[in-house]
Amino acid sequence: MTSRERLYKIVFENDTKAGKQFDVALLWFILFSILIAIIDSVPSINKTIGTELYVTEWFFTLLFSVEYITRIAISKRPTRYIFSFWGIIDLLAILPTYLSLLTYGYHYLLVVRIFRLLRVFRILRLARFNKEAITLLRALKASSYKIGIFLFAVLTIVILLGTIMYVVEGGNNGFTSIPQSIYWAIITITTVGYGDIVPHTIVGKFIASLSMIIGYAIIAVPTGIVTVEMSRTALQQDNQCPNCENYNNNNANYCSSCGSKLK
Repeated sequence: MTSRERLYKIVFENDTKAGKQFDVALLWFILFSILIAIIDSVPSINKTIGTELYVTEWFFTLLFSVEYITRIAISKRPTRYIFSFWGIIDLLAILPTYLSLLTYGYHYLLVVRIFRLLRVFRILRLARFNKEAITLLRALKASSYKIGIFLFAVLTIVILLGTIMYVVEGGNNGFTSIPQSIYWAIITITTVGYGDIVPHTIVGKFIASLSMIIGYAIIAVPTGIVTVEMSRTALQQDNQCPNCENYNNNNANYCSSCGSKLK
């Protein structure tokens, strides 16, 4: 085994002791770098040890940069790694610090490194979590069209309510434009209600009350959609084909993809 192959097994795989130690050390470095970014945003701490935090952040950034370049160098398919999910996350983990050289404040975006902590599921081999994550993703994908229609309906309602409130209340009561009135409709239907814009007329208050009731009525709709799809996906996973791993209906006896007999 060449040195490149040994390094590949350490960096990209975790079935060896050295690979696990590398991944665990990497996770600790990621946690420390995120903690430094959070602490650095506190004005009192930044004034006291801002220089030390700045130097430490550059240390982690250079460390992750070397790691990123190493992954590209030893990867069997560098282009595939660069444009993969992990490759993009690894790149985004180091970009903010370099961008901060051009504009102050970008280095706080390095908290995107927290996505790299998802590797803990691979390190600890938490297959159960992976299975549940796949179930959730399948349910969200299956309900995407229904949620899309639901969001379109909500958008139609807020535009209609916003326009009506603009006509009823007018600019003297804070509804200076239709977009401003749509903003009011959104925060009212979502039951947030900041209170920066409130109706003053009787008709306006009636419409506001109706909007709040509509908000409570529709808030449970997407939850119900996703819940139904998650239950359906879980039932299908229980009837997975052992041959082609296709998911079938729970009452199916044969796979709809390859025709194999199901358990």
